[in-house]
Amino acid sequence: MHELPITQNILEIALRHAEQAGAKEIKQINIVIGKFSAFVDDSIQFYWSIIAQGTIAQNAVLHFERVPVEFTCLDCGTTYEPQEDAFACPHCLSPRIKITRGEELRVESIEIE
Repeated sequence: MHELPITQNILEIALRHAEQAGAKEIKQINIVIGKFSAFVDDSIQFYWSIIAQGTIAQNAVLHFERVPVEFTCLDCGTTYEPQEDAFACPHCLSPRIKITRGEELRVESIEIE
C-alpha cells in the first residue's frame, strides 16, 4: 500500500515537468529503484494505471531500472557490492558499514511529445 503515495508523487513530478515543457503527452517515465528499497514495480504499475487516467500521462510506459546495492566501509573506506550472506567489508572484514546506494527511488527522465 505504500506504493500509492509514491506513485502519486511520480505522477505529480511528471505532470509538472511536462506542463513546464508544454508537452501534449507523456510517453515514458524512467524510474530508478534501488534493490534494497521496499518498492515493488508491479504495485507502482498497478496504481499508475488507475491514477494516471484522464491525464496526459495515462498512456505513459513506466520503465524501471533496478540499481544494485553498494556499501562503504566506515573503517577503511572500501566501497563494494555485498554478497548475499556476507555484508562485512571484504577488505578489512569490519562490520561497520553504510549503505551508499541501493535504497533510492527517483524519476530519472521523462519522455514527452
